[in-house]
Amino acid sequence: MHNPLDTSETTTPPVMEPVDRIQENFLAKNERRLLNVICARMPAWVTPDMLTGVGMVGALIILLGYIGSNQNPAWLWLCIAGYVLHWFGDSTDGSLARFRKIERPRYGYFLDHSCDALGTTMIVGGIGLTPYVSLDLALFALIGYLLLSVHAFLAVRVLGEMKLSYLNAGPTELRFMLIALTLAMLGFGAGPGWFGKTSGFDIFTGVIGAILLLLFIIQTLSTVRRLGKQEPARNDDWRSRNQ
Repeated sequence: MHNPLDTSETTTPPVMEPVDRIQENFLAKNERRLLNVICARMPAWVTPDMLTGVGMVGALIILLGYIGSNQNPAWLWLCIAGYVLHWFGDSTDGSLARFRKIERPRYGYFLDHSCDALGTTMIVGGIGLTPYVSLDLALFALIGYLLLSVHAFLAVRVLGEMKLSYLNAGPTELRFMLIALTLAMLGFGAGPGWFGKTSGFDIFTGVIGAILLLLFIIQTLSTVRRLGKQEPARNDDWRSRNQ
């Protein structure tokens, strides 16, 4: 007998509204052209989920390379290869789905950003496990990045916008920055530098974390003001109705 309270067979899954993707980073146009070429030549058996997996493998390789640098700096070269693999998987999974018009908006959004959070934690946490950067500063930078990510995810819900870049920099520019940091680790080595016990790598990581945290605060205040204009306070209306 059918249970009238059981709506599992009749309830329509919620539809995710179209999201305005805001991407203003320096490399966006050239990267988009490159991704279109790659997607057009991608074998039919390659799926977006497979590419997401490739990106996660790249993040794991980066983590292992940073951990290995405690034994030998040459392990840092593995991180460079990992960044290339991570870019390839992370940048092409959604691009391929859109190119083939096989998007699964809710599934792709959830999976992609869940993997982004885990991958970023592995990468930045790995940096903190090297002899070059202290773990507390690496975690501070990670907190700033994740807070900014939270803002981006909330903006999708309340504004219908997905901001993919800040200060004309996006994930690809950030990877280039981390590759440069890794090469600097190879070039300068670990240990005290011009700043005594606090290395230049620590200062760089702390500054990046502070910038990310500041961006989160600025973007939050900006969004609150924007939403406040769209939804003005109505406390006076409530008072008039209850006098």
